[in-house]
Amino acid sequence: MPAFRTLDDLAAKGKRVLVRVDLNVPMENGKVTDTTRLARIVPTIDELAAAGARVILLAHFGRPKGRDAKDSLEPVAKELAHVLKRPVAFAADCIGAPAEDAVARLQDGQVLCLENTRFHAGEENNDAGFVAALARLGDAYVNDAFSAAHRAHASTEGLAHKLPAYAGRAMQRELEALDKALGNPAKPVIAIVGGAKVSTKLDLLGNLVEKVDGLVIGGGMANTFLHAQGVEIGKSLCEKDLADTARAILAKAEAARCAIILPVDATVAYHFAANAPAQHFGLGAVPADGMILDVGPQSVERIKGAIHEAATVVWNGPLGAFELAGFEKGTVALAREVAARTRAGRMVSVAGGGDTVAALNQAHAASDFTYVSTAGGAFLEWMEGKDLPGVKALQG
Repeated sequence: MPAFRTLDDLAAKGKRVLVRVDLNVPMENGKVTDTTRLARIVPTIDELAAAGARVILLAHFGRPKGRDAKDSLEPVAKELAHVLKRPVAFAADCIGAPAEDAVARLQDGQVLCLENTRFHAGEENNDAGFVAALARLGDAYVNDAFSAAHRAHASTEGLAHKLPAYAGRAMQRELEALDKALGNPAKPVIAIVGGAKVSTKLDLLGNLVEKVDGLVIGGGMANTFLHAQGVEIGKSLCEKDLADTARAILAKAEAARCAIILPVDATVAYHFAANAPAQHFGLGAVPADGMILDVGPQSVERIKGAIHEAATVVWNGPLGAFELAGFEKGTVALAREVAARTRAGRMVSVAGGGDTVAALNQAHAASDFTYVSTAGGAFLEWMEGKDLPGVKALQG
C-alpha cells in the first residue's frame, strides 16, 4: 500500500485542523440510538485536542436536498460531547460567516462541529468553490472517515488537495487492517462471501479469485452457482439468468488456482419464516418445493477445514438467512470458529459489510476478529479492487 501521512506527522499545536468524520449515525425521535461510529472517532479527536489543535469536525448526515432541519448535525454533536466527555461547540453552517465566526472563537484544544456538509450541493459535486470555502477554515486536513472514502466529494477528497492531508487513527487502523487482509496478507488466504445475490457481488468475486487461495461461496448466491452446475435447488432463491456468469467465474478461479468451496449439503425449509420446520439434505436431493435457507452440517465442517488451513480470512456476507431464527446456525458456527482461531493467534481475520457485522454480533464473535469494518460501501469497493478517492487523495 502506498504511504500516507498520519497524525504522527502533524505538528498540531495551535493549528485549525479540519477533521472529516462519520457522524451518519442512526437516529430515532431526535436521539442517537447507536454510538459505535462516534466511539471510533474519539481517539483522533482526543489526540488532536491534547496536542493543542483547534479541532473542526466535518461530516454529512442523511441525503438532504438542500437545508433540512431533520438532517441537522446539532443533536449528533450533543451526543458526541457525551461520548467524548468534553464540550463540542456547534456552528449552524459549514461555510460562510456562521462557520468562520465559530472557528475564530475556538481556542487550542477545543472542538467544533460544523453543520451538515450535504446542505450544500457543492459537497457531492466536489465543487472547487465549495472546497475553497471549507479550506479557508483550516490549516490542515485529517480524514478519519473510511466509510465515506469511496466518494469523491468536497470534504472527503477535494480538501486533501487543498491542505496538508493526513489519515486519522480510525482511518489508519482500517487501512492497515485491509492491507493485512488482501494487500500484503499472510498466506494461505481464504475469503468467505455470502449474501443473497450474485448480481450485487460480480466485481467482488472477479477480484477475489485472483487474490485468494480459496473462496467460500454461501448464502443465496451459492444457489446460482449450484444451479449453473446442474444441481437441483428446488424453490431456493436463484438468479438463473446469471448461470453463464457463474460458470465464467468458476473458470476464472480454476485458471487462477483459486479453490471454490460451495455447499455440499443444505438446511431446507418449505416456508421463509423464523423457526420454520427444516431438514438437512445432500445437494441433489433438495425437494422440488423446498428452499435452501442455510448451509448444512457437512458444509460447515468442510468450511471449517478450509479455515483451519488459512493464515488470513476475509469475510463479507452471511452464509444463510441468518436473520431468521433457526437458519443462522451455519454462519454462527463458522464465525465462532474464525473468532477462536484469531483469539488463539493462528490467523488474521478481517470482516465488513452491514449484514456481516450484524451476523458476527449475533454470534458474539465480532470482538475477537482482528478487524471488523463498519464502512459498508467503501469496504465492498475496496474488496472489489477499486481505488477509493478519499484514500487515494491521502497517498497523492
